[in-house]
Amino acid sequence: MLPSTPSLALYADQDILVVNKPADLPTLVDGYRPEAPYLLGLLKAEYGELWVVHRLDRQTSGVIVFARSAAAHRTLNIQFEKRKVEKVYHALVQGSPAWEAKNVNLPLRANGDRRHRSTVDAIRGKPCSTELRLLERYADHALLEAIPHTGRTHQIRAHLAALGHPIVGDHLYGGKSLEGLTRLGLHASRLKFCHPVSGVEVEFRAPMPDDLTHALKTLRQENLSPPVEDDTLLS
Repeated sequence: MLPSTPSLALYADQDILVVNKPADLPTLVDGYRPEAPYLLGLLKAEYGELWVVHRLDRQTSGVIVFARSAAAHRTLNIQFEKRKVEKVYHALVQGSPAWEAKNVNLPLRANGDRRHRSTVDAIRGKPCSTELRLLERYADHALLEAIPHTGRTHQIRAHLAALGHPIVGDHLYGGKSLEGLTRLGLHASRLKFCHPVSGVEVEFRAPMPDDLTHALKTLRQENLSPPVEDDTLLS
């Protein structure tokens, strides 16, 4: 059962609405299943007219912002286009990276193959940059922080797969399922931007959902991994 829309709201004023999107809920209507629930439709029923600024994949959970006026929409769009918005994700991946931090600069081509994946393509791909940092290491998995500096389709998923560390549950990019986690192990943790009217820098955090929290606890217990000193994670 989907949560009611008031429980999704992290912040709301007359200009913006910030929510914590559940996993397995598309941001926009699904063209193949127009009758199925979708985030924008649920929110409009509660808050009225909304403008889409950015999206999260259906299986990705976490923080997302909507504009509540055309003027706020224009201002936020400019910030996203000029890469003034900081987006921070947590990704549970396969394998144990040999590095603690890594900047990935691999050009991506959207719909690069028959499976409509974004593929690394040095000739026809668009410039693409993702900053990665290791948060926790396990025997066969790792928890990473991912900061995309560009906004390409499936950017984090494609870059991690190219490094040989696909996200858990990301079957499109070669990720395998993890017991107890039935979806993509990707969570939009933090979002920072300037308020479209006041101009004040604001930051919003989405708590990690129960399924990812449980998966991390299980991996920590199995691998005797110490908790991370990160107040956005549940140790």
